[in-house]
Amino acid sequence: MKMLRIMALAALTACCAGVARPCSRVVFHGDSTDVVIVGRTLDWRTPIPTNIYVYPAGMKRQSMPQGPRYEWTSKYGSVLAAGYDGGVTEGMNEAGLAVNGLFCRGSVYKQALEGSDMKVMSLAVIVSFFLDQFATVDEVEAWLKANEFGINGATFDGGTVSLLHWAFTDLTGTTLVMEYDDKGNLNLYKGRNLQVLTNNPPLPEQLAIADYWTKEVGGLNMLPGTVRSSDRFTRGTYFITHQPSTGVGEEQALMQVMTLMDNLSVPAHYYVPDQPNLSMTQWRSVSDLRGKRYYFKFADSLGNFYIDLNHLLLTPGSPVLKLDTSHYADFFGCVNDRLKPSAPFAPMW
Repeated sequence: MKMLRIMALAALTACCAGVARPCSRVVFHGDSTDVVIVGRTLDWRTPIPTNIYVYPAGMKRQSMPQGPRYEWTSKYGSVLAAGYDGGVTEGMNEAGLAVNGLFCRGSVYKQALEGSDMKVMSLAVIVSFFLDQFATVDEVEAWLKANEFGINGATFDGGTVSLLHWAFTDLTGTTLVMEYDDKGNLNLYKGRNLQVLTNNPPLPEQLAIADYWTKEVGGLNMLPGTVRSSDRFTRGTYFITHQPSTGVGEEQALMQVMTLMDNLSVPAHYYVPDQPNLSMTQWRSVSDLRGKRYYFKFADSLGNFYIDLNHLLLTPGSPVLKLDTSHYADFFGCVNDRLKPSAPFAPMW
């Protein structure tokens, strides 16, 4: 029986290899401190131009340009990573909520029927929708359970559809994963134990694979080392649960998360023949939820840089700020002084 389980898990791992585009997310939370750190890699076959925006509170927003939609005024300021200057990939708000979208092939979003009054959310602004209005994962979960909506999104990178699942983490260290299955059903998973997210397969299956490797095989003896989604999930799970957490302060936690994200990254220009889905890490980010600092590093840059929300005006009426990353080679340390007043990015509806 045990051998059958091992064979089934091995087969599951193998079939996932051909469909997942690598991205990894890890959450550190201290056992006896207030430190909560979220690390993330973004991996793709071609570069995704990404600029950083800082949006203040008090901005009027909408989820689609027309038709049944959500309209809101932001309660919180936030820092956002915008791909192609047209859609928010991830971000962190001043209340200490981080939201990250990761590729998840097989996701089928709920669609609003033509002529219905179901409100529609654009993928370009869905991350901002939650960062603008919510401070905790409990608030996000309650809203998602009470509201049904359709999702719409433009293609990118030559016609690629943005198939995503999302992870939310707040100051308690609790994570909520929002994931659509292949039938369009929205599944929610919540807990402090959900410290890792990659791509495919769905989260419950990822947890089963990681549980087998870390408990039955034993991570100290052997861990899967490829760039496949399930392998990265397993390595992330083992290391984040075997790093010190009791009494760890912000500086050490940042070091632990940054080095772990290096471990889960795909080397530059690495590829697998006939599997373009296994692609190099384009950039890494780290969100310090308590310290309100957002760290960022491009793969071909020598230095990490960060934006410190503690020293920016986020009150209503403050300007939108933009960090143009087209010339990031000399970005290092705090780059607040490089932020420039800007128009909001134009969503790719």
